[in-house]
Amino acid sequence: MNSGRTVFAQVMDFLPLREFRRCVERYRGDHKVKSFSCLDQFLCMAFAQLTYRESLRDIEACLRSMQHRLYHMGIRGRVARNTLAHANQTRDWRIYADMAQGLISQARELYADDDFGVELKEAVYALDATTIDLCLSLFPWARFQPTKAGIKLHTVLDLRGSIPAYIKVTDGRGYELCLLDELTPEPGSYYIMDRGFLDFQRLYALHLLRANFVIRARRNICYRRLGSRPLNKSQGLRSDQMIVLTGRPTVQLYPERLRRIRCVDDKNQKSMILLTNNLVLPAETIVELYRCRWQIELFFKWIKQHLRIKSFFGTSENAVKTQIWIAVSVYLLVAIIKKRLKIDLSLYTFLQILSVTLFEKAPLFQVLRDFSAASNQIESANQLNLFN
Repeated sequence: MNSGRTVFAQVMDFLPLREFRRCVERYRGDHKVKSFSCLDQFLCMAFAQLTYRESLRDIEACLRSMQHRLYHMGIRGRVARNTLAHANQTRDWRIYADMAQGLISQARELYADDDFGVELKEAVYALDATTIDLCLSLFPWARFQPTKAGIKLHTVLDLRGSIPAYIKVTDGRGYELCLLDELTPEPGSYYIMDRGFLDFQRLYALHLLRANFVIRARRNICYRRLGSRPLNKSQGLRSDQMIVLTGRPTVQLYPERLRRIRCVDDKNQKSMILLTNNLVLPAETIVELYRCRWQIELFFKWIKQHLRIKSFFGTSENAVKTQIWIAVSVYLLVAIIKKRLKIDLSLYTFLQILSVTLFEKAPLFQVLRDFSAASNQIESANQLNLFN
């Protein structure tokens, strides 16, 4: 069925073109464009992500070397370094941000039943932000300290499948709390946060909307204990208390009861205090939910290592945001393909295979299946070890 079509073209078949064209029309991306469309721009930038290109010159050289296959890859316009640079600088980055939101919806539906380590039916989200450092002399618009420049990636991560439910890109001065201001809480869902999100007015707004939160607390919070619950200290728990806040500003900002759980990490023996408005779940489950927040740290580490968001193909704000949103779209596209084809490979391995097979003319599923078969054969081979 896919004979004669490149692997890259088969990957891009999973891109919802109708929705993409709708995004282009919304921001008039192809207005007065004659040869190099927004789709051509997206495909070139997606190719750069999948093959780990380092510069615009690198992209141009690689694609021009395969000029006879570009049409079959979906690229209709002539690939030139200046053309791609101009497109990244002038075409609205919101085109690709909206496209990424559409892919987020698809990916979340596919991963809705995945297990993340805690048996809960409700949705569980982790909130955090990471800073991507930039060169101050090349990106002066991104200054957030006298000698530093950078942008922040604010993320709400759905822990089922590690799919970002919401992403916002700001300059380095953006505060993490902006996520809580723009969040539309789902009743019954859980939001896991670190101490940077400790704002009782915003947390009370979550509580009034019937959303659950688990957040790490500071030790200097003034409170009054209403009662304690029995607990199993062999699992690292030290206290499980019902409290009310007594500080002069906080008692007005959060007048309801809270639950204060103190536990000790077995590995480093560090004490940790958690606050939650959920009064029903066992304390062990609350602690495990907070430990699952580490998935968002792994997500940030993964995309920084395996996507092109640390070296940029343009220096303007529009070019940087365009590249980030296309990188996120590629991540989601690969996650969607992995789920729909039921491929039992990690995303890292999947990306590595794609990086060396994009110009191959073979069915995508066969390429991935052959790799899995070869890996199993190597692992089960009875051969001597080079080093004992």
